[in-house]
Amino acid sequence: MSTDDADRPLTRAELRARREAEEAASVAPASADSDPASGEDAEGDRGETSSSAGMPRPDAPSALPTTSEAPEAPASLEPVPAASVTPDDTPVIDPRDMPASPAPLPEPAPAVPPVPVPPAPVDASAGPDLGRSADDAAGGPGPDPRFEPPAWEPHPTPQPVRSRRRFPLILGAVIGVLVLVVAGFGVITLLQGPRVSSVKVDAQAAIDASGTRMIITASQPLAKVAASQVSVSPATPFTVDTSGRNVGVRFTVPLDDDTNYTVTVKDATGTDKQRRGTLQATFQTPKSTIFLLQRNPDGDDTIFHTDLGGKNAVPIVQHEKIDDFRATADHLVVATEKDGISALLVMDRQGKNERELKLPGPGFLSSLQVSERGNLVGYTFTDKGVSATSGRASVLVTQSLTGDGEPRIVSLADKQPSVGQWAFVPDSSSALFIDFTGALYVEDRADAKAAPTALGAAQTIEGITRGTYTAIVSRGADLIELNLADGSEKPLAASTPDFGVPGTIAPFPGGTLRQVATRDESGLPTGQIVTRVADDGKATKLFSVTGSDAIMQACPSPSGQYSAIVVAPKLVNNPYDQSLLPLPTTMQTHIVDTRTGKELVVLAGFDPSWCAQAPHR
Repeated sequence: MSTDDADRPLTRAELRARREAEEAASVAPASADSDPASGEDAEGDRGETSSSAGMPRPDAPSALPTTSEAPEAPASLEPVPAASVTPDDTPVIDPRDMPASPAPLPEPAPAVPPVPVPPAPVDASAGPDLGRSADDAAGGPGPDPRFEPPAWEPHPTPQPVRSRRRFPLILGAVIGVLVLVVAGFGVITLLQGPRVSSVKVDAQAAIDASGTRMIITASQPLAKVAASQVSVSPATPFTVDTSGRNVGVRFTVPLDDDTNYTVTVKDATGTDKQRRGTLQATFQTPKSTIFLLQRNPDGDDTIFHTDLGGKNAVPIVQHEKIDDFRATADHLVVATEKDGISALLVMDRQGKNERELKLPGPGFLSSLQVSERGNLVGYTFTDKGVSATSGRASVLVTQSLTGDGEPRIVSLADKQPSVGQWAFVPDSSSALFIDFTGALYVEDRADAKAAPTALGAAQTIEGITRGTYTAIVSRGADLIELNLADGSEKPLAASTPDFGVPGTIAPFPGGTLRQVATRDESGLPTGQIVTRVADDGKATKLFSVTGSDAIMQACPSPSGQYSAIVVAPKLVNNPYDQSLLPLPTTMQTHIVDTRTGKELVVLAGFDPSWCAQAPHR
């Protein structure tokens, strides 16, 4: 079929081309010579029109927006309104190509409840709200309710279901781990043998007195520990006991001050005796201190507490007249006087909580001493106004430091004998004494039913060695060591070299201090010396004075590490005071290192607390 056939229907493209040609012709009159190309197109269009004049043509609007293929409008024409301009890439929709009625909208799917979200702030510069229709954005009708978001409501707080469920699991896991750890440590303990769990020791008491115990607690019950398994460094005598998990090491002598001690228990075994271990513990002893008495003829007498440097002296007790005092680990016992009558005061070591002990009656006391272990105080007592026919003279009295009970006077065959010299036995509550007849006795003063035990005759009691119950006494010209436990005795070893016959002897652990008068070739005294004599008899000169200076007393510290030597300088010009226990007015105490002989300090005062009793010259 020819394309020029008048009876054929026009295609849609041909109809569109004809319509566009008619629209262009209605905008501006055709001009044959304006554009050759346009004229050819016009002729082609007219040719088509003439050849198809008999065809009916659909109605069309007189003007529609042109596409990008339409010719550019002449400059003389009015501008196209902005509202009718379509972007080049936007497809043009011909209303004639659209269906007669719009297709029905599809049925909306069932709505899913949205998660409430708080409305976000609207930015005015971003254009109309995307949740609103174009009409609503332009101020027209409101939005379609089908697209309106629901009102915002707070989101409910989720319950920590998983946390509640996980807590028992976590707790169980932690408990299980702890059980495993404890069980593991238990297995390790059994495999390793005994170990040290804790250590207890009173280091201050250890330098003040003998008998202090160090308790080592092991990690498991122990088999009995023998003394051969234990060592102490520096070397110190001791005893051992075992109880359950505890090993008790008792130091039978006082320890040195400012010293590091190590106790080692080798091959300690548990009660199963399967595995062995070494127990070791270390402790440091404190520095020594000392109490001294200073008498003041123009004021109160004072007891001072000081270190061995003498720069930190502190007054503890002040009284109008102090005759004597003694110190224990917990107490100070002070003998005072007023109008020739003695009073006995007890207080703590700081001078507080003072109380007065009851005496057997009005009178005065002397030779004051204390028993640390028995918690007793003892003294000799004389009634005021005593005569040859009435009253008590120098009877030995003991009583509790607590003030409980009545003072107890020593009796022999229902009589109260006069006592010339006496001393408490260290580490016990027993008293050793010599009566006016020269008989030597020992009695346990803690036992009210105990009777004195006779130990023969003696002239003097020189001293009693700590921790051994051995007394040094003189019998005539002989010095003997007397065992108070079984009554055995042996001569005291002579010193090498021989410095002469000692006037006084003060024992300490490992030796004695012996005071000896020096003489010239004619036998006249020239001075005094203090020697240190070891248990084997080896002697070394420790301290000396010459001229009119006089050594009044020499006392070792509890361990024998130091010596306190009391000197009355220039005795000829040093008058005695007027107390019940008269002594030179000026007294000095020299502190000397017993092992080296080096003098450390000279302190004003006398009656050092290291001495068992006051000087009695």
